[in-house]
Amino acid sequence: MFITKASGEKSLFSEKKLSSSLQRAGATEDQINSIIAEISSQLFEGMTTKNIYRLAFKRLRENSRPLAARYNLKQAIMELGPSGFPFEKYVSKILNHQGYKTKIGEIVKGKCVSHEIDVIAEKENNFFMIECKYHNLPGIFCDVKIPLYIESRFRDVEAEWMKLPGHDLKTHQGWVVTNTRFSTDALQYGICAGLNLLGWDYPINAGLRDQIDSLGLYPITCLTSLTKVEKQRLLDKGIILCKEIYNEEKILVASGVKPSRILTVMKEAQQLCKDLILKK
Repeated sequence: MFITKASGEKSLFSEKKLSSSLQRAGATEDQINSIIAEISSQLFEGMTTKNIYRLAFKRLRENSRPLAARYNLKQAIMELGPSGFPFEKYVSKILNHQGYKTKIGEIVKGKCVSHEIDVIAEKENNFFMIECKYHNLPGIFCDVKIPLYIESRFRDVEAEWMKLPGHDLKTHQGWVVTNTRFSTDALQYGICAGLNLLGWDYPINAGLRDQIDSLGLYPITCLTSLTKVEKQRLLDKGIILCKEIYNEEKILVASGVKPSRILTVMKEAQQLCKDLILKK
């Protein structure tokens, strides 16, 4: 049976891919088999991946909110907002958790012109200029024009960085971070030019999705117990991560979450962040 991807491309329905995504979310073998059986019985030629996702998400949510929240990760990042700024803050927080010092939205003088840099990250003797390419619609690729553009900006900035005291002993690198996938040409050029590329599933086993799962740094937009309005209020307050609210009743109250639902929200956030909590 052929299904339709978000990009409009047709592909054969794969039980293996669906099973892998459910397993990544933490679903049990029985839950996976049950969901696959139900979806398989409803498949029709041309059915969209979006419809398949909705069916799987609905069944997971009935079993466990945290399972559904993890399964919802890709969509949740796309719900961070149309401007892309919350995504830049999200990337910055992920880097902070890994020991990087970061600055967001800095205006930096280059050799030729000044540039607004999404994220500047520093760790030990390493300086990184990071461009975040955010998309809030599925099926969009980060094409070769992006690394071409970022490489030229990075070289202009690096020329000025090298004039700063001590920077001749530091390593500089340009990064491209995206919540979608890179085209083949984008990967080929980025690797050749020496850029660090971080996409949804690139590098293999170390992409953005893998880092979020391993670190437990889920965005609040993952939470199934919050409404869209409540999520937006939290984002407007600069609250990006579930770990920032799992024990913060006052923040939830200030964001308009009804008292009768606060414990439900906190419990879901705690279950998503349980590995972080145990490490404290």
